[in-house]
Amino acid sequence: MPFHFHFSAAEVLWTLTFAAILVLLVVLMGRDRVSKFPWFTASIVGIGFRMLAGRLLYQKMAPIRFTEISLTLGDIITILSLMVAIELARRAFMGASRTAWIAGTLALLVVAGTVIGFWGPWPPLKTLTAGTTISNLRLMQMFAQRGDLFVDLLYVQLGILVAFAGRRFHAGWRSHTQQILIGLSTVSIAQIVLRVAWTAIQHAAPPKSQAEYDTITGLQSRLIDSNSVIFLLVLLWWIACLWINEPGSIPADTPEEVSAT
Repeated sequence: MPFHFHFSAAEVLWTLTFAAILVLLVVLMGRDRVSKFPWFTASIVGIGFRMLAGRLLYQKMAPIRFTEISLTLGDIITILSLMVAIELARRAFMGASRTAWIAGTLALLVVAGTVIGFWGPWPPLKTLTAGTTISNLRLMQMFAQRGDLFVDLLYVQLGILVAFAGRRFHAGWRSHTQQILIGLSTVSIAQIVLRVAWTAIQHAAPPKSQAEYDTITGLQSRLIDSNSVIFLLVLLWWIACLWINEPGSIPADTPEEVSAT
């Protein structure tokens, strides 16, 4: 009898990703990593909560209410992601001088801000400040989209800096700080590539037939699924890396030596 698989690729990826998030949270708590990376842990919780809320609430309430909840969670995760960037930068370069810190921070912000400023058209100000529900949602959406891109650019820049200069401070190859940043940079690069590809598709000639429209829709789905696969692989990378102790650290499950009295 033929076997019929009733789950789509997106559903399988959602299930595996959510399961990986739960395992990662268990590792973070069980291996005592939460105290070292509280904002990173909070961001993982936020991502998992948004995934669960989206699955449970989709088509279960009015579209406008669902959009409000989704955008609110998206804005919160954007803020958490920015705090993660600050947290990892502080841990990676805690030995840097004050002058180097200020110069490096300004350089990262200028590069990311310049890209944000020239990335696509900005919505008219009056559509964001009209005071209506739709204008408020547009403002929240713009904050989430531009904020996510801004943080992605920061992650990529931080990943490059840590790869070249992390060993001089406290973020060598086997440090959890660099391993987390490697994962974040990988996900961010994939997200930026997705944005570039989708922007190119939107600026291409509009579809002239149903077949062309279906092709574009299928391409969008494959791009999203590819990004989901990359995020899943990064979650598995974090699970493996954060389970292992950093070189020279005392294992969390090793009792302290008691001196004889």
